[in-house]
Amino acid sequence: MAILAALVIFFFYAMACLHVLREYERAVVFRLGRVQAPDKGPGLIWIWWPIDKLVKVSLQIETWDVPPQDIITRDNISVKVNAVLLYRVLNAQKAVVELRNYRFAIEQVSATTLRSVLGEVELDDLLAQREKLNARLQTIIDEQTEPWGIKVSQVQVKQVDLPQDMQRVIARQAEAERERRAKIINADGEFQASTRLAEAARILAQEPITITLRYLQTLSELGLEKNTTIVFPIPIELLTILTRASTKSEPPGASPSPAPPAEKT
Repeated sequence: MAILAALVIFFFYAMACLHVLREYERAVVFRLGRVQAPDKGPGLIWIWWPIDKLVKVSLQIETWDVPPQDIITRDNISVKVNAVLLYRVLNAQKAVVELRNYRFAIEQVSATTLRSVLGEVELDDLLAQREKLNARLQTIIDEQTEPWGIKVSQVQVKQVDLPQDMQRVIARQAEAERERRAKIINADGEFQASTRLAEAARILAQEPITITLRYLQTLSELGLEKNTTIVFPIPIELLTILTRASTKSEPPGASPSPAPPAEKT
């Protein structure tokens, strides 16, 4: 009977001393208040209860949403900005020993850094240079959390809430920019068209016969449509040739014949 009681007591003591850690978990063991190195896990580990105390730490990447922060930009515009933070514990012993609550510490550091960094830039940079600001935020926060054994892998600014009047100003600015681009494209098209027309005029001036060919082409195009009136363009060169021919056909010094007298009744 005593042996059975001893076995039962040993069984429950072994259950208190044995712990199973998953692949992403590590255990920081304190023996009589002193931390034991290295960290335990993963797998089945044994501690001497009750003189040993075990603190489990997850090494998985954790995500934390930074709540909206009231930020005044460098050009004195008040905005609300929120972000998302991705971090993981690299050294479980440092994260447990150095900080009482490392999650709360990371949240406070990230919120403070977000207000500090974004308050140094203007609104246009905040909206246009998002990737650059994300990299800067990640570098600054990671430098502060590195002594704690925590790695901040990514910081992303999620949303920037602007005042209503500032939204209208930005909308008008974007509309003016689109109009400017449209005018530039239109002017560029007019310039290219005028250049082509000038080049065509130079070619036509070098070969006058091309004007006649162009007239004939126009007549053929008019003939394909059902028009009741057809205009025959006559080249000026042709009129000049006909005028010269009629002048040469008249004898020199000849005067036009007088008109017959009108008959009297």
